[in-house]
Amino acid sequence: MNLAEIQQELRKQKLDGWLFFDHHLRDPLAYRILGLTPGKGPTRRWYYMIPAEGEPKGMEHRIERNQLAGLPGEKILYSSWTEQLAALGKLTAGMKRVAMAYSPMCAVPYVAIVDAGTVELVRSLGVEVVTAAELIQIFEARWTPAALETHLEAGRRVDKVRAAAFELIRQRTRNGAPLQEVEVKDFVRKGFADAGLITDSGPIVGCNANASNPHYEPSAEATSPIRTGDWVLLDMWAKLDQPGAVYYDITWTAFCGDTPSDLMRRVFTTVRDARDAAIARVQSAIPRGETLRGFEVDDACRAVIIQAGYAEFFTHRTGHSIGVEVHGTGANMDNFETHDERRVMPWSCFSVEPGIYLPDFGVRLEIDMFVGDNDARVTGEIQREMVLL
Repeated sequence: MNLAEIQQELRKQKLDGWLFFDHHLRDPLAYRILGLTPGKGPTRRWYYMIPAEGEPKGMEHRIERNQLAGLPGEKILYSSWTEQLAALGKLTAGMKRVAMAYSPMCAVPYVAIVDAGTVELVRSLGVEVVTAAELIQIFEARWTPAALETHLEAGRRVDKVRAAAFELIRQRTRNGAPLQEVEVKDFVRKGFADAGLITDSGPIVGCNANASNPHYEPSAEATSPIRTGDWVLLDMWAKLDQPGAVYYDITWTAFCGDTPSDLMRRVFTTVRDARDAAIARVQSAIPRGETLRGFEVDDACRAVIIQAGYAEFFTHRTGHSIGVEVHGTGANMDNFETHDERRVMPWSCFSVEPGIYLPDFGVRLEIDMFVGDNDARVTGEIQREMVLL
């Protein structure tokens, strides 16, 4: 935990403090931001207040002391309900605006962690509770140079596995040999393991109508054959098998043969142009120092698909934050599922992945963008043309 940096940001945002809270390991973000190793439990509530000025203070239950061991500041002990309320009053004394892991109207579900009753409890002390969403992405979603290097290396390895998977599909379909979606999935997972990569799930290997299900994943029980004339979508995400590594996440699409339909070409081109419009929006704003928010990137991307007449077939946000978890805690490129007003932060990364999902096939083209201090770039290979297998 960088206390001085947190307090500087609290003053910048005109906040009196940042109140952390946990019970039964509900808030993993709190432990990561505070640099706190979870103790046994906790079966009782703890609180930790970082004020904009002065020394932090914490609260621990008497039968679960040392939950906050290693963190600076006094630790107030409590046992009873009335003691807890009194101690919480001491933590918030003199404060008017305090940030918590709360999101108004659950606009940002990734940071909507503190339960409504605890928010009500803090408010009962005369304190305004505001969202810590911006603080969380500043201290959780920004990468270090070392993290960026793990992403770039993961990208090089994932891109090789992706190319090998497409070659497997090409050889089997050209030779008329049988091939199942789940075989390609298993091939990718083995490729990841051999390359020193790990993933939490996936990949998505979707053929024809299955490619229109954004979260489809084949299994031994549910898989379809891949043959000449089929459309294939391959969505892959993985990271290096080492502490602190961050994910690389891509989607490519291909046609098994030489003559895709005009509709396939038209939809592919529309999705590609929508993706590129989002990239252009980011790359025009960041060098100028423009404040860019997640919903604005979604707007730029979605406008292309709306103009082409496919609005009803683009059924998810344009992109998500990427970090040590594939769906990170920074700004999402979203004005569809939510209205994400968080800033696109320097030293953060997110996906751009528009899709059009028709009844018979779906197209999604996904890249990752990293935003530096004064620039923004796509971090891996970009699919410019339809792959013909």
